[in-house]
Amino acid sequence: MPTYTCTAAAGLLDAARKAALARAVTRAHCELTGAPSYFAQVVFQDVAPGDHFIGGAPLGHDHVFVYGRIRGGRSADVREALIRRLVADVAAAAGIEPFGVWVYLLELPPAAMVEFGHVLPEAGGEAAWTDALPASDRARMEAIRHR
Repeated sequence: MPTYTCTAAAGLLDAARKAALARAVTRAHCELTGAPSYFAQVVFQDVAPGDHFIGGAPLGHDHVFVYGRIRGGRSADVREALIRRLVADVAAAAGIEPFGVWVYLLELPPAAMVEFGHVLPEAGGEAAWTDALPASDRARMEAIRHR
């Protein structure tokens, strides 16, 4: 499951912006990688004033830091397109300039990841993996997509 952790100064992102940002990140990841939407999760972390520094000085500009932990195995072109899309979509959803968006993608080997109680497939193998799951697990996962 791609996990995107979005870190920003406390108060920068209200509930509506967080929801818009979560939808934008999920949509970008799914459209560019082909992964089902129920794989994507977005977690927010607020940083208290005075707890974030860049270059040794307190953060003085609106920034959103996006740390994505995704399955490895995608092409360099897909990764670059995903990064560029995340910058644009996060900036729009957060109401900040692209200058203030930082994106870091960390690729993990699928065999080192378990989601919904099952070791993940290689990139592109989601449909066969899902089809091989117990029917009860598939139903629970599909229910996430339709919320």
